[in-house]
Amino acid sequence: MQIGRRIYYDKTNGNVIQDTGERRGNVVETTIEQDFAAYVALAERVPETVGVLQMDYGQYAQDFAECNGYRVDVSGDEPRLLFSYPDLEEPEAPPVYRGPFSVEVDRLKQADLDNKEAVAALYEALIGGGTSERSYR
Repeated sequence: MQIGRRIYYDKTNGNVIQDTGERRGNVVETTIEQDFAAYVALAERVPETVGVLQMDYGQYAQDFAECNGYRVDVSGDEPRLLFSYPDLEEPEAPPVYRGPFSVEVDRLKQADLDNKEAVAALYEALIGGGTSERSYR
């Protein structure tokens, strides 16, 4: 069995209160109520002030491995996870939170594929589409 992480966060500012981590093997999935009883950071909070993001097992695995922090953006209609990544050129720079790089990479790969297909179609239409010879008199 594989269980994805739950990220509990403060609904007012998006700060992460508890990350349950991922689990696999001979594990049992807990309820949110059980988590509030098991984790001190949650037990000392009023449940109505805490939001939770349920992640799939392995979701954003590379982002979690490479980030130096994460938080929840609570400013929109739906809360979303934001990551900060180390800046190798300015290691002391304050963190900048943004959407997961893995999602951005997937989006860029799809855009690249779409562009290649458009170029191939254009090439076929201009060059490979059976040109006819014209004679000019």
